Amino acid sequence: MREIDPDFAALPMRALADAALSRARELGAEHVDFRLERIRHQTLRLSDGRLETAIDADDIGFAVRVVKDGTWGFAAGIDLTTGAAARVAEQAVEVAKVSAAINRERIELAAEPAHGERVWTSSYVIDPFTVPIRDKVALLADWSGRLLSDDRVAHVDASLLQVKEYKFYADAAGTVTTQQRVRLHPVLNAVGIRDGGFDTMRTLAPPVGRGYEYLTGSGWEWDDELARIPEHLAEKLAAPSVEAGVYDLIVDPSNLWLTIHESIGHATELDRALGYEAAYAGTSFATPDKLGTLQYGSKIMNIVGDRTAEHGLATIGYDDEGVETQRWDIIRDGRFVGYQLDRRIAHLTGQKRSNGCAFADSPSSMPLQRMANVSLEAATDGPSTEELISGVDRGIYVVGDKSWSIDMQRYNFQFTGQRFYKIENGRLAGQLRDAAYQANTTDFWNSMEAVGGPETYVLGGAFNCGKGQPGQVAPVSHGTPSALFRGVNILNAVKEAGQ
Repeated sequence: MREIDPDFAALPMRALADAALSRARELGAEHVDFRLERIRHQTLRLSDGRLETAIDADDIGFAVRVVKDGTWGFAAGIDLTTGAAARVAEQAVEVAKVSAAINRERIELAAEPAHGERVWTSSYVIDPFTVPIRDKVALLADWSGRLLSDDRVAHVDASLLQVKEYKFYADAAGTVTTQQRVRLHPVLNAVGIRDGGFDTMRTLAPPVGRGYEYLTGSGWEWDDELARIPEHLAEKLAAPSVEAGVYDLIVDPSNLWLTIHESIGHATELDRALGYEAAYAGTSFATPDKLGTLQYGSKIMNIVGDRTAEHGLATIGYDDEGVETQRWDIIRDGRFVGYQLDRRIAHLTGQKRSNGCAFADSPSSMPLQRMANVSLEAATDGPSTEELISGVDRGIYVVGDKSWSIDMQRYNFQFTGQRFYKIENGRLAGQLRDAAYQANTTDFWNSMEAVGGPETYVLGGAFNCGKGQPGQVAPVSHGTPSALFRGVNILNAVKEAGQ
């Protein structure tokens, strides 16, 4: 395990926490927690190999959250002195007092054992913030140049997003955690032009909870992917438009992760299912009366929530309520059996314990119930992607994510992709254009006939899952193997748009 960076460890975290916790208790708070964060962001963007954007941001501050007379109170500050920490605690208690007059629901939190002092760091080798910017720009420029050297590529955009997050948490029950994690997302997007039209082809490399070693060959075959992009792009530009109809569908992990995110990840957030997100991000068809009875998908479907998965974007040791993170079943043998929870929602619904899903995206944000790494398990002895394809007479194989649409209840949806391939008699028969697959959540997942083996499993994800008012963003990963779905409706997206 890597050590916490000395510059963060040197901050007066314990003194600030002690001042805030003791002052809030003096003022009668039933619950109080303190969170100090430093979040470093670096963004690099290149166009045709030339640097266009370089952003370095460093956000540091602290927050005090209380429950006073059954009402939330929250306040944040940036002055790292004990006097300021005590004053912020007073402000949090005052917010609770003022809010009590309009509070319609008494706030109580599910129990969580006191964990004492804990230190946790994510799994990475090279801290990207120790690598000179010129070296990162040179690497992205080299990759861009490789693509631009091919006549089939007209333009290339490249970007590298990097985050290093430090969190210190302490609560009145006795949990004290210090945590550090790194994540990054490199992207190259090539543009091709043919007969007055254009299209794009993006790298499939997912965002990861890894260090800079990810860009130098650990976890992704960059040379191989870059070498194939011009060919994929040229074939896509020359491909015929898809004929709408019903097809068997094989979905690559580079596409299926997003379908999992939208139709399962959000649908099984219990605060959403109870209506707490209705004003902004919608509700969920997976309501509590369906828990334990809804056949969400076919019997080979097993979905887990996991905040412990190595290199996951939502992976951490303890959440922003001091809950030790866990792995649990959401769907088992196709049946809906579990939700994602924070401490308030867990107590409200009679659960014994939260499963560690509270997260705040900045030191000035109130923790919300946020998504875990929600993943589809591979079959232990499952087939390869090629074997899945060989079992399809008339179908389509989709690779890479692109646009998507889903309704407020996370039920009716359609997704497009980077590449769609026609399958004829068990073999790929060239790319198709303009395709989108359409279904509702339970029909789609119940049509899943086979899932691939562990060698097909990839941990995809995104940095920017949005939720809450004011809005917050959270990073989250979704692991999945390749999978076969029978009898899926395929639209011609261009013709549909033109109607």
